[in-house]
Order: sequence, then structure tokens, then C-alpha cells
Amino acid sequence: MHDFYAASAPLPLDQADGLRRLFAGRRRQVLALAANPHVAFGACVLDRLAGVLAGQGRQVLVVDAASASPPPHELAGVDLSACIETIAPRVAYLPARGLPLQHVDTRGSAGAFIDAVQQAAPQAEVVLLHADAIDLARLLKHRAARPLLIGADHPESIKHAYASAKLLVRRCGLMTYDLLLVAAPRSPRAASIAASLGGCAEGFLGAMLRDWALIDPAAGADEPADPALARLLGAQLALDEPASAPRAVATDPRPPWPELHASPTRSVSAFR
Repeated sequence: MHDFYAASAPLPLDQADGLRRLFAGRRRQVLALAANPHVAFGACVLDRLAGVLAGQGRQVLVVDAASASPPPHELAGVDLSACIETIAPRVAYLPARGLPLQHVDTRGSAGAFIDAVQQAAPQAEVVLLHADAIDLARLLKHRAARPLLIGADHPESIKHAYASAKLLVRRCGLMTYDLLLVAAPRSPRAASIAASLGGCAEGFLGAMLRDWALIDPAAGADEPADPALARLLGAQLALDEPASAPRAVATDPRPPWPELHASPTRSVSAFR
């Protein structure tokens, strides 16, 4: 006998379930940014990176999990997808302070958090994962990555960037890094700062600072990307990617994030 109340098709597990099926198999990448409390323009870095990547046609999710980041939405423990907000075309934002610790397994890995984020945002081609180095060590425990260090034109920020690399070398064995230096474009010390950090990483950690780029905190969001920054991000996105593999392009006409959570264009700093 047919049950009148029986569903004719299984209901989606959550509002991102249909998108997960639509974008199954798409290559997705995680760019890890080591948070630095001595850099006053951390949100500017996230905005700039997301803007450059979105300008290249990629769907970007900023996961802001540093200790100074906004707390997560109260629904984060139930449905991460409900906590994601669109802040600009092709850019979405997830406040995630403390969330990595909720996914630590018995071996000390929080890699399940990255899996959960990618499940919650299946259209995101690039996840910008901003977290303190101690959390990144748990998140990247079993992943290949070239962490992005963030620094500024003053010593304390560079000391912290070095300390972040030191922790990641010891805990994860990650031996290559890039540097994002928040400074004026004509800073006379920029090149020497990058050279000094690279020398310390090589001499004391056996690690390599592969590349660096300036981020001008006064630059507008619509200004063209600095060639060095575009080159650096291109190399990041090419990590472990076959040279002949074409990048998937979405043809779905729907908006990239659930309309329920769409908001007017804003920057990451608007959430801080």
C-alpha cells in the first residue's frame, strides 16, 4: 500500500546539498594565511586577495578563523552554509573564530574543518583560510601547502611572521612560504625586510621564502592588482596542479551563494 505521506524523493540534507551535487569533482584549493596581530590592516589583506582572485573569475570564500576575528554565527555548529554571507561579487565570508578547535581529532588534526567548509560552500574554487599559526598547524597537519605569512614595515610584525613559520616547520614540516608585506609601494625597507626574513628562514629553519609581494593598505579595491601579487597568487594556485588540467568554469545561472544570505557589497573589515 502506498504511503500518502511518503516523500517521493529524498530531501536535501541542507541548503547546500544541491550545489554540492552540481559542483562535485571541481578542483578546489585552500590558501593558508598565518594571522599576525601586529599587522593593523589584516582585513585589508583579505580584501585584496579576495578581490584579485575574484577579478580572475574565481569564486572565493574567506574563512576568518584568527583569534582576533569575529565569532561564528550561532548556527555554525548545525549548518555552516547558513553562516556564509556574500560580501561582493564572487566573494563570500565566513566568520570562524574558534571553529577549527571544534574539529580536532584524536591525532591533533583539524583537517575535518576544511572538509566541512568545502561541503558548506561547494561553489568556492578558492578558500582563503585565515588563522593563527597554532591553528594552521592543526588544519594543515596532513596537507601540502605553502603558507602565506603576513607582515608589515615594523620589526614586531616580522618577528611574529618568523615565529609562525618556525611553528609550522616544526609541527607540519612545511618548508616553503610566501610573504605578503603590508606597506607603502615606495617603502625603502620592503626589499630588505623580505630578504632578512628569507635569510632567517633559510639559516635557522632550513625553510625557503619563495616569493613576496607588497599590499598597499591605501589602495582602493578597484585598483589593478600589483603584478608581483598576481604572480604570487598564480604560483599558489598552481601548487600540485597538473600543467595541462583546465580549470572548471561554472555554467549554472544561479547566484554563487544562497540568496537568503546575500548582502550588499561590503569588505571583510565591515565584519570586524
